[in-house]
Amino acid sequence: MANNDLEARHLETLDRDLRRFSRLEVATAQVGRPFVGSGIAFVFIVIAGITAALLFGQASNTMIVVIAAMFGAYMALNIGANDVANNMAPAVGANTLTMGGAIAIAAIFESAGALIAGGDVVSTIAKGIINTESMGTATVFIWAMMAALLSAALWINLATWVGAPVSTTHSVVGGVMGAGIAAAGFGAVSWVKMSQIAASWVISPLLGGIIAAGFLWFIKARIIYQDDKIAAARKWVPVLVGIMAGAFASYLALKGLKHLFKINLQTALVIGLVSGVLIWMVTIPVIRRQAEGLENRNKSLKILFGIPLIISAALLSFAHGANDVANAVGPLAAIVQASAVGDFTHAVSIPPWVMIIGAFGISFGLFLFGPKLIRVVGSQITKLNPMRAYCVALSAAITVIVASWLGLPVSSTHIAVGAVFGVGFFREWDAERRLIKARGAVPERPVLAPEERRRRKLVRRSHFLTIIAAWVITVPAAALLSGLLFLGIQAIAG
Repeated sequence: MANNDLEARHLETLDRDLRRFSRLEVATAQVGRPFVGSGIAFVFIVIAGITAALLFGQASNTMIVVIAAMFGAYMALNIGANDVANNMAPAVGANTLTMGGAIAIAAIFESAGALIAGGDVVSTIAKGIINTESMGTATVFIWAMMAALLSAALWINLATWVGAPVSTTHSVVGGVMGAGIAAAGFGAVSWVKMSQIAASWVISPLLGGIIAAGFLWFIKARIIYQDDKIAAARKWVPVLVGIMAGAFASYLALKGLKHLFKINLQTALVIGLVSGVLIWMVTIPVIRRQAEGLENRNKSLKILFGIPLIISAALLSFAHGANDVANAVGPLAAIVQASAVGDFTHAVSIPPWVMIIGAFGISFGLFLFGPKLIRVVGSQITKLNPMRAYCVALSAAITVIVASWLGLPVSSTHIAVGAVFGVGFFREWDAERRLIKARGAVPERPVLAPEERRRRKLVRRSHFLTIIAAWVITVPAAALLSGLLFLGIQAIAG
């Protein structure tokens, strides 16, 4: 008996020690995880520099190109960590995609968009933000582009760390503007162009929010609030999928494939109309089969929106890779061209190895650091389900088309996040409306106290204020940082 007690105490002590070791291993893994990601990112940046050294050739300014390639790789990693979250967050927040599945789809389609339709030419650098001729010499221009690239990457890195989705395009624009001012004074900046970009801070999220809220209202009115939800879904879901197909066909024709084919807005809309009608016809029997045997409840509707939501997320990623890879490699390509031939006033050709750095950098950044922003946009602003997430994705495509038609510069980040806010605020309004209606039907229903009403808000105000503040200060913050970096680089080099 004594031996049994001794053995039991021995096993208990052993189990206690093993639990301590298990907790220690878990804690060590949690602490070490950020270092693993940072380590892999650092290796990628080094590989980008080595690639530039091997492919640029032996020249007196090879080291400049190597450093610029490392800055470009760092920028691409940050775009993947911050910007790509906007495409995948709605599907993840609605539990239609797992985090791993979203990252895999985004990595494939972002890379495909960048490499297939990422653009062979970037217009005179910074999209007319500064007058490149005012830079004077190629050396000054190179320093300015390096400062712009590094400042934009640093700012996006900071925004990702605090959990704020910001526009990478605006970060690059602010960086170029700040370096241009530091190099050639305020007269070097096109203030008309900057005023258009400032206007897009309001236009992008407002358009995205209104369109997303409009589609959510339609889904609620025509499907969710109907007595026979499944019959309503059989009728209207194919229409919504057709609208999505048409919108994305126009979106990809207008934005994602503009570097492969010259397509104007009218042609893009015709392509979208034809695609939308065809997909609508194909979807009718598919939705009819999916709807068989489903219960007449809201939960059943989520099944019908799942696959269209996944497809929309993939298409958004493709278009994003085609468009925003230039934010990472545009300034780098300009530095390569200026270093190779001394030309910095004309259109910039992007070498294939530069595009590959941008494409793979975006994918690595998403894989290593993207989950944080995906969670913020997908679940921490407001609760999403497949119907609401579908409205967000559809709004992103339609808003870009509307903005292109109006000739307005918009940010894909602002559109997507604005759409999430639009869905959330519409839910608040709809819930309040239904509460007032119910109270009218039941006069004795108690009125909620102001504190309880605030607690029941469906959009988290803290995230709303943080994100809006980050949007407002992105351009001036990136500009200030870029100007300081330019002066520092010039002092070191000079």
